[in-house]
Amino acid sequence: MSESLTGLIDRWTTRLARSVAVKTSRRGFLGRIGVVVAGASTLPLLPIERAQAEAPGATDDPTTCEYWRYCAIDGYLCSCCGGSDHSCPPGTEMSQITWIGTCRNPADGQNYVISYNDCCGKSACLRCGCNRNDGDTPVYMPTKANDIMWCLGTKTQSYNCSVARIVGTANAPG
Repeated sequence: MSESLTGLIDRWTTRLARSVAVKTSRRGFLGRIGVVVAGASTLPLLPIERAQAEAPGATDDPTTCEYWRYCAIDGYLCSCCGGSDHSCPPGTEMSQITWIGTCRNPADGQNYVISYNDCCGKSACLRCGCNRNDGDTPVYMPTKANDIMWCLGTKTQSYNCSVARIVGTANAPG
């Protein structure tokens, strides 16, 4: 009896495999996989709110990681590399693709939407490296991680440093 059950399973599996092979092609399968991969690769381009936090011991010094605007930054500070907290150093180009965070300014108690832009075109500055993960999620959700190099759409994809530009105020829900 066990021999006939095994034979039945073998025949059923063979028929199923042949049916799938007749109805599909390798090109069609690879094409569908390509569409899924291409679609998934665009997810990191979406702007996401990264954090709503105030750094412990927040300062007004844009050359330190504790500067209030840097609550969700990951990279080298342009303010230490010849630029400022909101402008790129000479010879670099600001990426238009960004990640976004919401940080509290301790001076006025308001929340601000911050656009974190990478400055591209020169090799990494390697000064004032900051990795603030306030509200960051694990890398298995790349659209919500600040560990992505954002030098896309620029003349060169060579990362130099990052800036934190105020985009506007964040209104409290209510």
